[in-house]
Amino acid sequence: MTLLRGDALSEAFDRGSTAYDRLVAASPGYHAHLRRSARRLRLPDGGAGLRVLDLGCGTGASTAALIAAAPLARVTGVDASAGMLERAAAKPGLSHVEFVHAPAEALASRLTPGSFDAVFAGYLFRNVEDADAVLRLVHRMLVPSGRLAVHEYTLGGSPVDRAVWNAVCSAIIRPAGRLTGDARLYRHLQDSVNTFDTAPEFAARLRGAGFQGVRALPLPGWQTGITHTFVGRTAGQR
Repeated sequence: MTLLRGDALSEAFDRGSTAYDRLVAASPGYHAHLRRSARRLRLPDGGAGLRVLDLGCGTGASTAALIAAAPLARVTGVDASAGMLERAAAKPGLSHVEFVHAPAEALASRLTPGSFDAVFAGYLFRNVEDADAVLRLVHRMLVPSGRLAVHEYTLGGSPVDRAVWNAVCSAIIRPAGRLTGDARLYRHLQDSVNTFDTAPEFAARLRGAGFQGVRALPLPGWQTGITHTFVGRTAGQR
């Protein structure tokens, strides 16, 4: 396995940031799926008066999806890669977003508990060293009855799901990564999905971190059984 963690992964994303948007744009449904997951937060009134955290915002694709779903929300984007954040901050449609350079594990020292009404995390949790610890931090960042949506590569558990994922990686994703000059990042992408939770396992992980009403929702197209949206809430009343 060629998994990258911590600073090594952040540096790989820094190097890959210049080509990242171009590569993901070639993936059928990539942006539409992010928008669908962001809508599944079901933020009322266009997000008016709500504070929303985009955790692991990367180059801002997930941030743009959040803004499309909740144009009136106040959005903060956090990412461990300075290169990816630089790309996000340069996008005209994201000029009003506050971007914070920090790993997810550092939330406790950078943000105040109870700071957010909702958290969106796209393609984050298989890249952190301790997913349970980060989920507990996210739980603390949310207000009572706060909402969480996680958009993540989590295989459905069928051998077919795993076979499709590895076939796509071998035929498309890793060759494209080699063209960018940093094949390690795209090997990591393939291996991180193969070694991460299945969808039922990640849903159980969310419940273990204290989230209620947890559901794993499928996404359409070739990513059916490969990518899911997970939604949940913190307990209590505002």
